[in-house]
Amino acid sequence: MRNGDSMAAGGYLPAWGFWPLLIVSLSHAFALAPTTNLADALALVASRAGHGFEYGWVRGAGSAAFILGSLIAGLAISPYGLPVIIWLQAALMLAVPFATRLVPSVVAPVDETAQAISRAGIVDLRRLRVFRRVVLIAALILGSHAMHDTFAMTRWTGAGITPYAASILWSMSVAAEVFVFFLADPWLLRVLTPAGAIALAALAGAGRWLVAAFTADIAALSVTQPLHGITFALRHLACMRLLAVHVPAHLAATAQAFYGTVGIGAATAVLTLLSGWLYAGMGPSAFAVMSLLCLLALPVATGLRGRQEPVAQRLRSS
Repeated sequence: MRNGDSMAAGGYLPAWGFWPLLIVSLSHAFALAPTTNLADALALVASRAGHGFEYGWVRGAGSAAFILGSLIAGLAISPYGLPVIIWLQAALMLAVPFATRLVPSVVAPVDETAQAISRAGIVDLRRLRVFRRVVLIAALILGSHAMHDTFAMTRWTGAGITPYAASILWSMSVAAEVFVFFLADPWLLRVLTPAGAIALAALAGAGRWLVAAFTADIAALSVTQPLHGITFALRHLACMRLLAVHVPAHLAATAQAFYGTVGIGAATAVLTLLSGWLYAGMGPSAFAVMSLLCLLALPVATGLRGRQEPVAQRLRSS
């Protein structure tokens, strides 16, 4: 799949116009789609099985690599132009198959019975109250990032922020993400509880997008960008903790796939389209709509508080 992703990335070079860019983007997304969900499922199961690492460390390492790549891309654009980003991504994707050979096999292969359960597992997952709430929370809070991911650069460029300064702002947000993944997991979740962490993420997201609706001042952005460590990383860790505790092990991969495609993928796709319509009509004020989405996640998070019954009991009684 990574070779396919490298080819898809290279397709951006000759593409021009809406339809060619859409086709290349879809090909690129198709090549990347399975990797995150499978990697999350494998890392989560392996970390919970006592293989000597926390799940957050794996995500934190990826976030740290994003910071380095963002800074390199920002420096490279000035002398070489925007196409250098495509060449860099294609080269990195070509290197991934070689890197995967270094990954040890720490999760036992899934047998045919488990595969059959996974195919039908979506029915059982839908009966789990916690799982339904986690998917909805991801759709609301992470989906609210669609406006920022799509129009932040447009907003910043219009305010006179240079590409290199923008790369620093992006890096600040991911640096906060790395901090949470590496240093806040798992003690912060023990202090806040997953429900409290999600509520904090919802409030941080509401504040972050409300500021974005009214200003693109670089000083204000320097304060709000690090909130990404809460709105994304802390929320993600809380959701993963809830899935690890409340979803049966044989449904872990199915849960990750549904969480990734519906809770994240479908919600982000719909909200990205909505963001374009909103930004065209409202301009930067459209970010306030994303703030409302985060606030809608608060009562959902509140419903996660309290003692949860065992998985087997939930499946029988739901």
